Amino acid sequence: MASVPSLLMALLLSSYGPGGALGCDLPQNHVLVSRQNFVLLGQLRRISPFFCLEDRKDFRFPQEMMDGSQLQKAQAISVLHEMLQQIFDLIHAERSSAACDTTLLDKLRNGLHQQLEDLDTCLVQVMGEQDSAQGRAGPTLVLKSYFQGIHLYLKEKKYTDCAWEIVRLEIMRSFSSLTNLQERLRTNDGDLGSH
Repeated sequence: MASVPSLLMALLLSSYGPGGALGCDLPQNHVLVSRQNFVLLGQLRRISPFFCLEDRKDFRFPQEMMDGSQLQKAQAISVLHEMLQQIFDLIHAERSSAACDTTLLDKLRNGLHQQLEDLDTCLVQVMGEQDSAQGRAGPTLVLKSYFQGIHLYLKEKKYTDCAWEIVRLEIMRSFSSLTNLQERLRTNDGDLGSH
């Protein structure tokens, strides 16, 4: 099981190139912040997932949408932003600190906030090129629904350590899809239909 985080880290690291990996101007430290966020997410583990097998749940991650062939560049960047925002909101929840090391959690919150600020700038640049808010709404609504399911799961499970561990693993999975989408954006210069 130790190889899964290594694989996810490799995906994360390969998805960012220097400078404008998404076709917009991201700060040079964006790569470093993203790497740090992924490592911090891995370090938030407090309990072995093997103790939580009965708490597993299929959150129905919208993988087909994240595969991205039907997403335009502005939609994809909007999806990236929405995912980071939802992850930030989830770990910013009042009860998240009870299940995690608060120092690591604060570092992750700060790193995600910095990534969101970077993508805000990126989103504004792309919006100038492709102003179609309606086209971006569909994919972001799908993500909001997915994360709402995660919030409801935590509430139903009364925010137990196992529930948070299952959610942490799910967030790591979503990070993996997020980085794959970024890679397609970077290598296809925004044309996600040609893999």
